[in-house]
Amino acid sequence: MSTAIRRFGRAAWPPLAFGVGFLAIWELLVRVFDIQPFVLPAPTAIWSAFTVRISEVFEQTLVTGTNALVGLLIGTFMGVLMSLITVRFRLLEELITPLAVALNAIPIVVIVPVLNNMLFGTTSQIPRRLMVALIVFFVVFVNVSKGLRQVSATHLDLMRSYAASPSAILLKVRVPNALGYLFTALRISAPLAVITAFVAEYFGGVQNGLATGVRSSLNGSKDVTWAYVIGASALGLTFYVISVALERLQRGKQSADQLT
Repeated sequence: MSTAIRRFGRAAWPPLAFGVGFLAIWELLVRVFDIQPFVLPAPTAIWSAFTVRISEVFEQTLVTGTNALVGLLIGTFMGVLMSLITVRFRLLEELITPLAVALNAIPIVVIVPVLNNMLFGTTSQIPRRLMVALIVFFVVFVNVSKGLRQVSATHLDLMRSYAASPSAILLKVRVPNALGYLFTALRISAPLAVITAFVAEYFGGVQNGLATGVRSSLNGSKDVTWAYVIGASALGLTFYVISVALERLQRGKQSADQLT
């Protein structure tokens, strides 16, 4: 346990020190140059606004976090499933990959209003979750497909020499090789899901979520606006930390399996 604590301390102190130093410089610049709060509020003022509105920020963070999590899970599942299908049927990959690229290239500001106005209505959270799922799907699909295909030719020849079926090769060789690519995709997708959910909330739909809080506070105190930004930053960091923790758990299990 003490070794784990020391490792965590060694990994945590550089970003913590940088963060504290950055906030200190920010506070100093605001005070020295007398920057007005409507231009750039001081970190102490932002923290004060955050503590006053912490229950409201937490409530809106739950909304955005739920949208991001649901979209992340759906996008990851569909990305993995489609990768497994296309690695088995090459023609499907040639059809799906250009379509996925084209859909991913459409701006959020276009897709979300269309989903809100034409399909699900402005009181539904589904368009935001679908938008997150679409972005995550592309990242997971590209990375996992690469992991499923970039396997050692020696391993494939060995499996074929034992007359292994394509399904057996997929489960025994391709899937284990793709796990690292999957967790790389999750590290990218986790904070990206939060960003996408936040941006999707900004462009219409039901009036809740962190982006709605930011939009409604823009005409008032900028301290409050930044308080919602703290919620968004904390949410994105939480998603990223969880994805890294899951990857380390998988690596630990893989190492234990190799030892046994």
